[in-house]
Amino acid sequence: MKQMRWLMVLLVGVGWALAQRPVEIPFWHTAGPPGQEPLEEIIRDFNSRQRDYRIVPSFVGDYREGGLKLLAALRSGGAPALFHAEISFLGRMVQDNVAQPLDEYLGNLPGDFYPGFLETGKLRGRTYGLPIGLSIPVFFYNADQFAAKGLGVPRSWNDVVTAAQRLTTRAAKGYTVSSDIYSFVVMVMSRGGSIVDSQGRPDFTNPKVVETLEFLQDMVRKNIAQSRNIAEAQFSVADFLRTKTFMGVAPITLWPLIENRAPIPFRLGVAAVPRTEGGKVPLAGGTLVVLRGASEQQARGAVAFWRFAMEPANIAKWVKATYYMPMRRAAQPLLEDFYKEDPRRRVAFSQVEHADVWLQDPEFTIWYSFLEDALERALKGNANARQVLEEAQRRASSVERR
Repeated sequence: MKQMRWLMVLLVGVGWALAQRPVEIPFWHTAGPPGQEPLEEIIRDFNSRQRDYRIVPSFVGDYREGGLKLLAALRSGGAPALFHAEISFLGRMVQDNVAQPLDEYLGNLPGDFYPGFLETGKLRGRTYGLPIGLSIPVFFYNADQFAAKGLGVPRSWNDVVTAAQRLTTRAAKGYTVSSDIYSFVVMVMSRGGSIVDSQGRPDFTNPKVVETLEFLQDMVRKNIAQSRNIAEAQFSVADFLRTKTFMGVAPITLWPLIENRAPIPFRLGVAAVPRTEGGKVPLAGGTLVVLRGASEQQARGAVAFWRFAMEPANIAKWVKATYYMPMRRAAQPLLEDFYKEDPRRRVAFSQVEHADVWLQDPEFTIWYSFLEDALERALKGNANARQVLEEAQRRASSVERR
């Protein structure tokens, strides 16, 4: 009888221990340095401050690398419960029924999220992504060279051409032109255009898109811009740091990434991206996605973690390390000293009212390479801009499933 009693006590104890064990949530993230350390610190804090959930992080490379690993894991098994995706990848995940809608877990959100930020995680009227790191591009320039030439900060793309002409020498070019889709979209949107139509489908032959590529091609032909393709992307930054080029556009998050590697050997100028009337800037970045294989408890835990990451102190910690946009107004008082210390850090945020989600087409992961191929052929191979865009449009239209 005593043995039976002790057995019952033991079983109850084991059951109680299992009930108290936190729900584990495998989390594949794409935040490399300088964002990796603060993100994983926020994860450790979350795990230590409550007993219901335990986030288990794994760094899986940058957005492209992480996306490829996730696709492989979905085919073979072993995908995580929570994934850190670039927002342009979200449409594909929703179309393929990989992402869970999360609206039922999002009641009573704080009312001070900046307009449009939460919209980056919504498709078809439902929330599939929890934005965690949103960025806006800025215009970087060599302030020392601008001062030496008596140049002001460019306010228009024609000003950029004028500055590039004055800065170009036998050994250096005024501007950096990159064949990657993000850099091209920055310029198209800033000129009032879009590479997708009102239905979100590819629209590469839109006059604004063609004009933008012709504008960039003209700068390259005039020898006032250095053209770099995707394979040469690392050289774009090196060109700028070695004063082989003097201007370019990039997400604000590139700044701390560069500074963490080596001191910038000149005064760095940071300005708003030149825009025409009605022009926009792309709102890009990362979002947390709960995958279909996750349990309800894992989904609740993922949302609980995101809510924790969105607390003002955690937002401030994240922004100071990465220069991402602060998601909530409540974080601003904690960032005032950070912005006052260097007002250039505020430049990206000053463009928020002109920001718009950059891409959400489900087929983006397939057709972006068609566009980048067209950009390279025009900017490196001097092919006719309209013709290469027409070919890219035909290829992109052939893969659209909507």
